[in-house]
Amino acid sequence: MRHGWLDSELDPAIEDVASYAAQRRQKLADAFPGQRLVIRAGELKQRSNDQNYRFRPHSNYVWLTGDQSSDGVVVIEPDSESTLYVRPRSSRDNGEFFRDRKYGELWAGRRATLGETSKRLGIRTRHIDDFDGAEPENPDLATVLAELRLVKDPWEIAQLEDAVAITTRGFEDVVRALPQRLGERHLEGVFWQRARLEGNDVGYHTIAAAGAHAATLHWIDNDGPLTDGDLLLLDAGAENRNLYTADVTRILPISGHFTPLQRDLYELCRAGNDAALETLKPGRSYRDFHRAAMQVFAHGLADLGILPCSAEEALETGVYRRWTLCGSGHMLGLDVHDCGQARASEYLDGYLAENHVLTVEPGIYFQPDDGLIPAELRGMGFRIEEDILITAEGYRILSDQLPRTAAEVESWMHQM
Repeated sequence: MRHGWLDSELDPAIEDVASYAAQRRQKLADAFPGQRLVIRAGELKQRSNDQNYRFRPHSNYVWLTGDQSSDGVVVIEPDSESTLYVRPRSSRDNGEFFRDRKYGELWAGRRATLGETSKRLGIRTRHIDDFDGAEPENPDLATVLAELRLVKDPWEIAQLEDAVAITTRGFEDVVRALPQRLGERHLEGVFWQRARLEGNDVGYHTIAAAGAHAATLHWIDNDGPLTDGDLLLLDAGAENRNLYTADVTRILPISGHFTPLQRDLYELCRAGNDAALETLKPGRSYRDFHRAAMQVFAHGLADLGILPCSAEEALETGVYRRWTLCGSGHMLGLDVHDCGQARASEYLDGYLAENHVLTVEPGIYFQPDDGLIPAELRGMGFRIEEDILITAEGYRILSDQLPRTAAEVESWMHQM
């Protein structure tokens, strides 16, 4: 087994991400002058017996290197020089390539050589066994990385556009599959097929919530039926090959047509979304878009006769939150809830800036057992979610190839 193998060293071209990753490492080094920084990819995790979960590296590691292999460590030295420690392809001399079920190439597939990785990513590489393990304690590292990742560079924006395009095609696949009425589980699989075909995976568990399941914010069991007359809330995002994810939600009438009540509630949700979008531009408070949507929703809920008080009083007391439940968006990037370790002053309590990418997704949720609302409203949920790029002048909807109005949704579904 150790003899007779051909030389298969490759000569890859340098990837576009390499120059951006180098700039990112320099920004991080500048934030910690004279310090040694260590960022890990993470390790394989066992799923059952001799099989591991499909590996997905830590987003900070990907952002700094462009590498997606397991066990890697990038080290930025005090002089700002970087070294990527990785596990190279199996040696044919020691038998690891056929004996090691975890890393051996006959079990797990070919890995790049140190030279190939260095050429592809434009960074010095060494064997992971050469890493000395010295990992200085720096409690601010995760926070600084999250804040550096808030503003996307041109390469990242292109990746997010790609993820949204894949996601759009996945939504089209789901609409085409709806008439089969095979259930939520089937629709989850249909979208996943597109995500795997064109991307890496889904960026998060798909929410395929039909009927009353739409009132559960993170419904991922996806084991319910599809019933004519009900609505489907589809919240799904493809993660592209470079691990950037989209995050889009649409409400779809399973029969292809909204009832008059469903249409009115859908359009209330869209009006809240529209109001949120109109606040978006550099320099605006991050929280403004949520406040704008809640103004619309409070008055809409008052018009429905649901609120126990006036819309103005509800906005003061927060009583409307029984039916809106949560915030109206989040940053988006390598993680679906990107940059979550940033300080509030730089994110939630901060201000929008050019090349921020975020979701806008205010929703209204009527629980099936809510005795404070009319019976005809119970068991419905409404959320329209767009992926947004903040531009110098305002904003651009990255997910604009999917319909927004109730009439557009119906027309689109009939064309699929």
